[in-house]
Amino acid sequence: MNRREFAKLSLAAGAMGITGFPLGITRSAGQTGGTLNTIIQPEPPILVTALNQQQPTLTLGGKIYESLLRYDFDLKPLPGLAQSWEVSEDRKTYTFKLFPNITFHDGTPLTADDVIFSVTKLLPETHARARGIFVRVESAEAPDPLTVVFKLKTPFAPFLSAFDCTTAPIVPKHIYEGTDYRKNPANQKAIGCGPFKLKEWVRGSHVHLVKHEGYYRPGEPHLDEIIYRVIPDAASRSVALEQGTVQLTQWSDVEAFDVQRLAQLPNVTMTTKGYELFAPHQWLELNNRIAPMNDKRFRQAVMYAIDRKALLQRVYFGLGKVATGPVSSKTRFYEKDVKQYEYSLDKAKALLDDMGLKPGPDGKRVSIPYLVPPYGEIYQRAAEFIRQSLGRVGIDVQLQGTDIAGWAEKCGNWDFSMTMNLVYQLGDPAIGVSRTYISSNIRKGVLFSNTAGYSNPEVDRLFEEAAVATSDDKRQELYSAVQKILVEDVPIVWLIEQDYPNFMDKRLKNVITTAIGVHETFGAVSFG
Repeated sequence: MNRREFAKLSLAAGAMGITGFPLGITRSAGQTGGTLNTIIQPEPPILVTALNQQQPTLTLGGKIYESLLRYDFDLKPLPGLAQSWEVSEDRKTYTFKLFPNITFHDGTPLTADDVIFSVTKLLPETHARARGIFVRVESAEAPDPLTVVFKLKTPFAPFLSAFDCTTAPIVPKHIYEGTDYRKNPANQKAIGCGPFKLKEWVRGSHVHLVKHEGYYRPGEPHLDEIIYRVIPDAASRSVALEQGTVQLTQWSDVEAFDVQRLAQLPNVTMTTKGYELFAPHQWLELNNRIAPMNDKRFRQAVMYAIDRKALLQRVYFGLGKVATGPVSSKTRFYEKDVKQYEYSLDKAKALLDDMGLKPGPDGKRVSIPYLVPPYGEIYQRAAEFIRQSLGRVGIDVQLQGTDIAGWAEKCGNWDFSMTMNLVYQLGDPAIGVSRTYISSNIRKGVLFSNTAGYSNPEVDRLFEEAAVATSDDKRQELYSAVQKILVEDVPIVWLIEQDYPNFMDKRLKNVITTAIGVHETFGAVSFG
């Protein structure tokens, strides 16, 4: 199917309205099968989640790749590829029992060797947060093809929380071992073990997934196929939902200004559940290697200069709350008693004056290029808000556009001065927070690592001690201390704890069932 043919089908689907499915596949209520039409925006650069952890890749790749565990809304582990697990008394040995009869999409059985290879070899090289987690593994053994035993060097409190599909996707050892992981030709085929496999990817048009007939869970997947449509225009995405051309939207598919209106549609339901594991934190990232961002006073001035309450209301339409520091209030070990940065242009100007950044004849103190993330109109609107805000104190922000691959490359290679970023918290600061600030995770070429280049030995020490402490009270003490240091240093400018709406056709069942939300496998999703 080429792009022109698919476009014709898209128009036909829209004309059919909510009851029509493209490709001629329809199902009655309660009947297994059917086609789920949804959106992927922006289009991911790759589908292999072990190699790229940008949101579109993870959303789509969650249907292709799986990990050992899933997590309920309270972040307690549930069976994934592992049907059971045990933890030793000293919390250093973890034993996982895999389900039998798991196969990759090429028909090869998945065994404990694939798990060990993924966790100890591939992921530590390619995955921003996996390295900090799995470097703690002293040994990994496979007593039999369905048993994996990890022995840790020291206890690591959140180890059992590290096996969701976004953190530890399992890849086929027989395809990747001994190869250049990022240049492996199989990356274009995206061979996983999930309930759906890649049939075709027409760039700029759609990604077509079909059911994996050899899926290990009896009766799953219920759907015959999922079509992810690439729809760059925000208005067109909203129209597609209104007309029933798509039956599901997620993340920022629907722009914030359209949420309230679309929530009134009679054929859809809306929920912000399904993001509990991620607790996404929106921030302004500053390259600490470059003047004047390398001066704490400048970073503090930026915090004072942005009216974050107004940003939340005017740009995000109230979907979230103002962030106060590096740990989300929605997750564990949050500390509220930190330095507060109220909106104050006077304080911002005083700090800039103290640095010697005096306004010129045109009122400008310094010009800073700002790389606008290509994730929808809300990022452009936020960039304009920030440009205007910083302009009031003499910081001239120059907006620069790029595509999703270009943004990832520039950020990962530290080729930026200022940008906006959104990074997952993942249920525990040792997994989702520390990676952004610890010195050992300053890794050029790896996105969602410590790309800001911040380094503080005391912060490194506190994060490490908190990760290995076995008492929650002790961990809270350590994490509270590190949050106070970070909020004083302001390595990045925390903006919003963002909420995202999921819009679903009312006939869809079992879409948001865990804290992983739309990143889930969708094996249990059906038209009921």
